[in-house]
Amino acid sequence: MSQLEDMRIFAETVDAQSFTAAAERLGLSKQFVSKRIAALETRLGARLLLRSTRRLRVTDLGLAYHERAQRILQDVDAAEQLITSQTAAPRGLLRLSAPMTFATLHLGPLIPLFMQRHPEVSVELELNDRTVDLIGEGYDMAVRIGTLADSSLIARRITTVQLITCASPEYLRKHGTPAKPEQLSTHACLIYGHARHGEWSFRVGERARKVSVSGPLRANNGEMLRDAALTGLGIINLPDFIVAAALADGRLVPVLDAFQPEGFTVHAVYPQHRQASLLVRSFSDFLVEQFRSADA
Repeated sequence: MSQLEDMRIFAETVDAQSFTAAAERLGLSKQFVSKRIAALETRLGARLLLRSTRRLRVTDLGLAYHERAQRILQDVDAAEQLITSQTAAPRGLLRLSAPMTFATLHLGPLIPLFMQRHPEVSVELELNDRTVDLIGEGYDMAVRIGTLADSSLIARRITTVQLITCASPEYLRKHGTPAKPEQLSTHACLIYGHARHGEWSFRVGERARKVSVSGPLRANNGEMLRDAALTGLGIINLPDFIVAAALADGRLVPVLDAFQPEGFTVHAVYPQHRQASLLVRSFSDFLVEQFRSADA
């Protein structure tokens, strides 16, 4: 085994916090992984990992070695990707994270199309509304809606979505229609997320203004909130792609239209060390192309 391969095995073991998990990721046996790390420690003359039956701990020297090893491995991968991107078609595994409903409605039809264009590509898709740690959790790319908190990531604009405040005709008949955002304080609002009170943003004059709302139901799934609103339970403030069909057939009615703020941008984001990847670049190009034609 080369020094570089031993370095890769060690880095994977530290990231996975387990010999077994690292072996599964690398397609090797647990015994082989343990043997190669022992050989690495012997060659370096230093203890990098502290082993016990309950957990795996990294020594201070191991942490320093891991940090440098990651940079070296990323540079090696980038160098290889730079060459193969000029001579080869996209291939390999793309690990992708995306919001559940957006992915179901929009990425569901697109991913098979991309894979048909590039038969040597496979995709591992995680549908989750949480913000994943791309580097720490090993994702190649994520689709994110709204403000990007991590400026170290490379972001490509895909499209925009508009938040729409709406309710069922039955709810509005019973409780009245709010004429301005402040009146939401007297209404049952169905809140995305887990906070007891939510904040919805509206445009008042030239400024955006946040309004505190509360209500009988909170959930981290927009489709569930939409279905609850359809029963007359309360008012929702959700992306257009979740409520569009119900608005089109009158099951939901928009309110406070004049106060709706600008829409949110949808980005494809990926770590800087993945920008040389032909697979990542090809998929982000594909998304931009598909949504541009849909928006036209």
